[in-house]
Amino acid sequence: MKRILAILPVSIGGRLTTSSMIDGFSQNGCEVVVFDELFDKNLKKLLKGDYDYIAGYDFSALKIKIDNNLDIPSLNYFSDDIRSKASGEDWKKYVKYLEEDDNYTFYWDKVLTGYENFKNIHYLPHFVNFEIYKDLDIEPEFDLMFAGRLDTDYRLSFFEELITKLPHLNVAWFAIDRHYKDARKRAQYPELIDLCYRGFIDNEKDMAQAINNSKIVFNMNSQGISSLNYRTFQTAACKRLMISDFREELALFDGEMPFYEDFSDLVFKIESYLEDKEAYNHIVENCYRIARQSHNSKDCVRYMLKTASKK
Repeated sequence: MKRILAILPVSIGGRLTTSSMIDGFSQNGCEVVVFDELFDKNLKKLLKGDYDYIAGYDFSALKIKIDNNLDIPSLNYFSDDIRSKASGEDWKKYVKYLEEDDNYTFYWDKVLTGYENFKNIHYLPHFVNFEIYKDLDIEPEFDLMFAGRLDTDYRLSFFEELITKLPHLNVAWFAIDRHYKDARKRAQYPELIDLCYRGFIDNEKDMAQAINNSKIVFNMNSQGISSLNYRTFQTAACKRLMISDFREELALFDGEMPFYEDFSDLVFKIESYLEDKEAYNHIVENCYRIARQSHNSKDCVRYMLKTASKK
């Protein structure tokens, strides 16, 4: 039995992604010890244990390994640009260690993976735990859902215009409190932001519940070049309809997942799929099948473990 020290990071997106990775280790029969950077104060005590791997999101695990001179391999899953502050304020200090033989990098963006030449870098799109992200067989309260930051003028104005254009729809927006306050301060129509805001989510079960409670989720992918964010696979696993902005890796869904080319196209597709239940059900069933086959936490974490065990 492999013993894993898993680092649960501070960032909300990182916590959700890492949770699926932790689930995958458990599904593969590993013993997992979790250090929560947000709440735990017992790192020194945990580091006294014996582990086969230290694993985490972005640089979280590698940083602890280097700072504490740990002689164990690291498994590092990145869904942020490695060479940017998005993956950590100290990325320049730690990026060189990704060159070492016992540090393994798994990168969510196919194009960015091709740009790097670390000896142990591997392309691995997002994956989720299908025991948690699943169809809960509930009648959705919301017609449309968006989860993420409205941190640029483009994203904020896009969101506000969408709500204005579709006043008859019940819309839910999830984000952390400071991003809500920032968006409200900058918004042309702050009352619309108040109307849609439903709080923030930092755990898998609540996110699965929120997605199940929405008929359609739409995406504005903000990082990477070709990749799809975590929400894409969460939504597919819950058998809800995702409409994404165009990304090359939509090809992972064999042309089944719809995308929008511009604002008008998104409005058209939202209204069309809400009306056409047969088309809606056809898409969600096919996207679910593809996601379950290729983007489940058990198989993807097994791939990580097998990759690291080859050395």
